Amino acid sequence: MDLQALKNKYDIIGNDPALNDALETAVKFAPTDLSVLIQGESGVGKENVARIIHQFSQRRQGNFFVVNCGALPKELVNSELFGHVKGSFTGAVDNRKGYFEEADGGTLFLDEIAELPLESQALLLRVLQSGEYRKVGSNKVEHTDVRIVAATNTHLYEAVKRGKFREDLYFRLSAAQLRIPPLRERKGDIYLLFRKFTSDFSEVYGMCKISLRPDAIRLLESYRWPGNIRQLQGFTQSLTAQLSVKVTPTRQRIELGAEDLQPLMPGEQGEPIPMLYEGPQPSGPAFGADERQALIKAIFDLKQEVDTLKARLDRRELPSAPAAAPAEEEAEWQEQEEFPATPEEATLSVRRNEEELIRAALEKYHGNRKKAAEELGMSERTLYRKLPPEYRKK
Repeated sequence: MDLQALKNKYDIIGNDPALNDALETAVKFAPTDLSVLIQGESGVGKENVARIIHQFSQRRQGNFFVVNCGALPKELVNSELFGHVKGSFTGAVDNRKGYFEEADGGTLFLDEIAELPLESQALLLRVLQSGEYRKVGSNKVEHTDVRIVAATNTHLYEAVKRGKFREDLYFRLSAAQLRIPPLRERKGDIYLLFRKFTSDFSEVYGMCKISLRPDAIRLLESYRWPGNIRQLQGFTQSLTAQLSVKVTPTRQRIELGAEDLQPLMPGEQGEPIPMLYEGPQPSGPAFGADERQALIKAIFDLKQEVDTLKARLDRRELPSAPAAAPAEEEAEWQEQEEFPATPEEATLSVRRNEEELIRAALEKYHGNRKKAAEELGMSERTLYRKLPPEYRKK
C-alpha cells in the first residue's frame, strides 16, 4: 500500500514531510514484534498510528485494546492491566481478566504511559522481558503474548531523570520509536484539515461549506493550536455552525476573510504569541503587537526574578556588596542591586506592572473589556479580576 492509500484508509490528512516520515516508520516497524514508543502532543493522532502498526503486523487478526494509563485509578492499575482473583481486595467479588490476558495474541496500546505508577512499570517491564505476570491476589504465574505500542505526550527521559519513570523500561520501549509532529510544525496541513472538517460537518447538516481567503488562511496558520488536530476540528465545526447557512440551489459555499475569522479565533493557552490580523484597525493610542509582547515578556521576566528573590530570602542568600568597596562604588552597587525589601513588595511590583499593561489596553479600546482581554491574551473573566481600581465600577 502506498503512502497516500494508507492516509485515505485511516483518514489521515496532510503532506508534511515529518508526518510522512512517521507513517513510513510505523509501516516498517509493523511486521516485527518490537515494542514501539510513539511520541507526540495530545491531539496529534497517536492512536491512529498505533492502529496502523497493528493492522500491518502479523497480529492483525488478534485483539487491539486501547488503555489510557492516565485515566486508570492508581489503586486499580494493576488489576486493570493484569486482572485479579476473587477476594484479593475490597470489591473483588469475582475473578477478573486484565488487558494482558484479553489481548493475548494481539496488540495493547498504552496511551499516556508516563502516568503509570512505578510499581506498575516494574510489572510491565517483566511482561515485556518474559511474557510473565501475576494477577492481583494470586501467586500463579500467567503467560501472555502481547505486543506493546506505547505513547507519551511528555519528554519521557525527563521523567526518568526526575525519578518518575524507570530507566530500564524507557530503554526497553524507546529502541523503536517515532514522533508525530504537532500541528504548529505542519502549517501547510492546517488549511487542508480545515477544509476536510468543514466539508464533513457541512454534509451532515446540509450547510454550505466554508472556504477561506488568503488573509484568513494566514490567520488560521498563525495560531499555535495547542490542542492540535482535535482542537482544530472542534474549532472548524463550531465556526461552520455559526457562520454557515443552509445549502440552496444557488449557494453551496461561503468564503470568509480574516475579519470574519478573527473574532472567533480561540484564545492563547500558555505563552502569548502575536497573530496576524488584516482587518480594520480600531482607533486609539498605538499599542502594537511588538509592544504588547515586550510588555508581557517583561512581566514574566519580573515574575521569575521575584521567584528567585523569594528563594534567596528563604535561604537567606541575599547578595552582599564587595567587602572593601569605596563609598562611591558601594553607592553605585546598591543602586544597581536594589531589591524589594520583602517578597510581598516584589509581588506588589509585579501587580503594578500588570495594572499598567491593563490600563493601556483599556485606554486603547475606550474601556471595552472584551477587546482589551483579546489584546492581552487573557479571558474576559481574568481581566475583570485584575481590573485597576478606577475601572471596577464602570
